[in-house]
Parts: sequence; structure tokens; C-alpha cells
Amino acid sequence: MARQLWVRLMKKTRMTGDGVAPCPDGDWKKALADACRALDLPLPILLPKHEREWADHHATRFLPEHFMESVPFDRMEIEYFDPDDRDSRRRSDDPRNG
Repeated sequence: MARQLWVRLMKKTRMTGDGVAPCPDGDWKKALADACRALDLPLPILLPKHEREWADHHATRFLPEHFMESVPFDRMEIEYFDPDDRDSRRRSDDPRNG
């Protein structure tokens, strides 16, 4: 299965929960809604900051103030990944990487 959205719930430096939702058409907003439903979480409010970070890095994070209801974590991080794309995990060109 290719193209997925990984949702991580973080409390301080520990991951307290996570989930993966398929993102076949690159529709990250629908995948986020599916992941929140599966994790029994409210949907966060999408701000221009989140849209920019997503466009630049295919990742963003939401803080408790981005939710209308209280949430049991310090931040929710989302990241797009394609497990079939081996080039997406390229190492830097630093010669020490061998």
C-alpha cells in the first residue's frame, strides 16, 4: 500500500499513540479526517501555517490550541510517506555517510 499519512500523538518527548491512514490521491485532509476518526480524536483547525508546512515539507504539527475540544497530548504530528519509495529516505551527500 503506497502513500500514507502517519499521525503521531506526543506527550512531552514520548509518543503516546499513532495511526496510519491511506492517502491514495494525495488528499491529506481526507486522510487526516480518517486518522482522527480511527483514533477517536476531534479534527484540528487548519491554519495557513499548516498549509504552508504541508506544501513545503509534507509534514506539520498541531498543538492543543488547534482543537475545539481538549486533547490528551501536547502535540499531534502528521507526516506523509510512501513506504514503496526508497529514494525518499536518501542520506545526505556527506562523504562520512559512506
